[in-house]
Formats: sequence, C-alpha cells, structure tokens
Amino acid sequence: MLEANFWQDKDNSKKVIKEKKLFEDLLNTYQISIEKLSDLDDLSELALEEKNEHVQREILINIKELRTLVKKNEIKCFLSNEADSLDCYIEIHAGAGGTESQDWAEMLRRMYLKWADQKNFKSILISEHKGDEAGIKSSTIKVEGDYVFGWLKKESGIHRLVRISPFDSGARRHTSFASIWAYPVVDENINIEIIEKDLRIDTYRSSGAGGQHVNTTDSAVRITHIPSKIVVQCQNERSQHKNKETCMNMLKARLYDYEIKKKEQENQNTENSKSEIGWGHQIRSYVLQPYRLVKDNRTNFESTSPDKVLDGDLDEFLEQSLYQIK
Repeated sequence: MLEANFWQDKDNSKKVIKEKKLFEDLLNTYQISIEKLSDLDDLSELALEEKNEHVQREILINIKELRTLVKKNEIKCFLSNEADSLDCYIEIHAGAGGTESQDWAEMLRRMYLKWADQKNFKSILISEHKGDEAGIKSSTIKVEGDYVFGWLKKESGIHRLVRISPFDSGARRHTSFASIWAYPVVDENINIEIIEKDLRIDTYRSSGAGGQHVNTTDSAVRITHIPSKIVVQCQNERSQHKNKETCMNMLKARLYDYEIKKKEQENQNTENSKSEIGWGHQIRSYVLQPYRLVKDNRTNFESTSPDKVLDGDLDEFLEQSLYQIK
C-alpha cells in the first residue's frame, strides 16, 4: 500500500484493502477476546472471594458471549483459500418429478435469498425458467458480499425434501429433489483464457411476466463451452450485449471453479456434484413429514426447526461444513 502507484490500479487496491481489513479484524477481535478473558478472570476471583452470586451469574453470561465472539473469529480463519473472498453464483435446478421438484427448487432459491438478506449481502437474479404450473425449473442468482463463496462453497449437491404435497389432492407424502451448484465470481485479476472456437453462443427470447415488460427481442444469451460441456445463460438484462458479458463472466467463474477442484485433487471431480438428481446422491435432507428434521448427510449435523432453516437460518450448517474442510 506504500507503493507510489498503488492507488492507480483500482481493482488491485480494492482487493488488497479487503484482505487488510480481514487480517485487521482477526487480530483486533483476538486482542479484544484476550483482554475480555483477562478481565473476566480477575472479576471471577473477586466474586468468589466476596461470594457474590449475582456477579458470578453475570460472568457466566459474559463468558457465553465471549465464546460466540471467539467462534466467529475461528470461522473467519477457515475462509482463507484463494477463492473464499470472492462473490458467488448459485445455480438451482429442479430434479425429476415435475411440479413437486420445481416448487422445491423455488423454496431453495428463497432460502438462499433469505440467508443473503440476513447477512446484508446483495443478491441479483441472473436467469430463471419458470415451472409449468408452479415453482421454477432452474434459476441462477449472484450473491455479493464479504467471503460469500467461502460460506457457500460446500452447498453444491443434491438437496432432498420430504413433505405432504400441496399439489396432491390425496394429501400423500412426496419426496422431491433439486440440485445446487455454487461457484465463485472470478476476480478480474485472475486470467482465464477462453478460445472463441470452443464456444457455441445461442440467443433466444427472454421469458417474462408479460404486459409492457415482455421482451420482444432475442436478448437472452446461452453459451456452451464445448470442451468442458459447461453451459451458462443470462436473461436479466434487456441488452443482448450485457447478457453476453454476464454469461462470459459466469463461464470464466465455472472454468475457474473447475480448475480449483482439479488442483485440490478431490475424491470426486466437479461433474459428480451434478450427478443424477435423485435417490442416493443427496447431501442434505429436509423432512417436514412424518417428523420435522433437517440433516446434513456429510457432517451429520441436524436441526429440528426446518421452518427456520428454510427461512435462511443456515449458518450452523455452513459452519459445520467449514470445520470439515481439510
């Protein structure tokens, strides 16, 4: 930051300042925790000598608050990988099952939007295909904020819902599936080379609500990267040029995420996370009937409050996933 030309490169300076803020927050929070612990230790000794139970109860409350502060700092230490500080794209795809799965896909989209809102993150709808009767067939949203991809990177996979179907006149229990795919928004400083001949670019008419806002031009864009078979699409802008630009950014992000996972030498490649959307592949189950439970099949973490989870209360699940990262 002391270099003469530091502020001339706005993108780089913004990145460095962001990193500096993270490290400063970590160190400041650590120092505050040490000081609070020391103060509580001294106060505890006095309270024991004077047998002051009221002060002892207050100390216990303060210790719980201190543990929460330390835990938050600990989580930040797990968000130190190269891509963790980046923004995140979330793709949602309904599985087989028609209206049931399409409604479930929309519920998942709402869950992530609620979570982002609670974190004061900005969310943008990139593209969406409505279901035939209800819900959505697919949707892509972009979430912007501090360390969004670090939080969401383990959400990719199949999510399973068990409930009494609101679309079944016989009120029978149904199981629905939808897939989530989270990948980072590539920083402009990261060079991803894309060869033009490797791309197939299609344009089509955006789906809209109708009326004066209906799109009468083929402004929506779909790009297929032939070697990797990665497909991205965008329809949120009226301009075909802007939609193409967004698609190219998404494609760079997908290719970057693909290369990261190759370098990490994970036991399964990136496409395994997009395997058949059905039985035996789910990473998390949301059961509303005959009992109420949300269970992560990777960490075995459970919540008996599925309504809260579906309203965006995801932090405990996300934290448990981060603890398992090696």
